[in-house]
Amino acid sequence: MAVETAPSGFEGEGFPVRKALATIKPFFLDPFVMMDQMGEVDYAPGEPKGTPWHPHRGFETVTYMIDGVFDHQDSHGGGGTITNGDTQWMTAGSGLLHIEAPPEWLVTQGGLFHGIQLWVNLPGKDKMLAPKYQDIRANNVVLLSSHDGGALVRLIAGDVAGHQGPGATHTPITLLHASVSPGAQLTMPWRKDFNALAYVLSGKGTVGAEKRPVEGGQLAVFEGFGDRPGYATEAETITLTASPKSALEVIVLGGEPIGEPVAHYGPFVMNTREELVQAFEDYQSGRFGSIPAGHH
Repeated sequence: MAVETAPSGFEGEGFPVRKALATIKPFFLDPFVMMDQMGEVDYAPGEPKGTPWHPHRGFETVTYMIDGVFDHQDSHGGGGTITNGDTQWMTAGSGLLHIEAPPEWLVTQGGLFHGIQLWVNLPGKDKMLAPKYQDIRANNVVLLSSHDGGALVRLIAGDVAGHQGPGATHTPITLLHASVSPGAQLTMPWRKDFNALAYVLSGKGTVGAEKRPVEGGQLAVFEGFGDRPGYATEAETITLTASPKSALEVIVLGGEPIGEPVAHYGPFVMNTREELVQAFEDYQSGRFGSIPAGHH
């Protein structure tokens, strides 16, 4: 069991993030590339920020909005608005231009902003898929509870204890948000062929049978998952326990390792350097589409 503290930084036009996976070796993260905790911040009027137009190719972005509102738009006509508890799943695939920003009314009045963005790699055979969106509303996620009612699980994608989340994934993964009440414990079955990661959004508690302490801004990597040589034990469940005085809010994720070379630079995630060069050339030559009229 490894527990690491996520470094803080800024993204886009200056919104604060914690880089949840930044200190973990890629071997333990596959198929995940990056995850940012955006906020939690209570913006004053005029302060909310987003990102400028930017390209993507070769992976999927998953934006889960816990509090606040975000507008999305892309060069293929996709996008929409997500708010409290909604998820937008964007398959960048062969490439698009994309913008994420708070709506104008929110910029004017300010307000709470908190969410995560996760980058999920695509296997080489799927990197040039046509771009598409999934909008997963808060009332579509699968809600589960522990036997004693002390923990609530919002299952966004994948399978937990025979329950299937609504998100359709090209790379097999499980993604959920768990809320564990003070002093309560959540134990979940977990697929042995998936890795297992838990990022603490807020609160204090412990993870695993050995009860390793964790708190907000820390990521735990569970051992015994991933089904690779030198990386397998008999563990088949993962456990989260909240401290007696603090609720625990946790993003739990895991996936089937792709096991392919990763060439990652900026907004492109490919298999080789040559594919990265091609992605930059295609972007610069306008093959990712154009910014819709009225935007710049």
